[in-house]
Amino acid sequence: MSPKIGRPKADKPKDIRYSIRLDAETEAKLLSYCERNAISKGEAIRKGIHLLLSKEK
Repeated sequence: MSPKIGRPKADKPKDIRYSIRLDAETEAKLLSYCERNAISKGEAIRKGIHLLLSKEK
């Protein structure tokens, strides 16, 4: 049997998807934040969720 070829499996795969609606102002703020921090919109949203949960403790 030959070894598997391709990308290795992720430790925490991101296979759950959400669809949200944003107003133009919020979208502009999100894009600006992502550009300044060189991250994706998904990563910014994940950071926001973690930030909200950490303040709840």
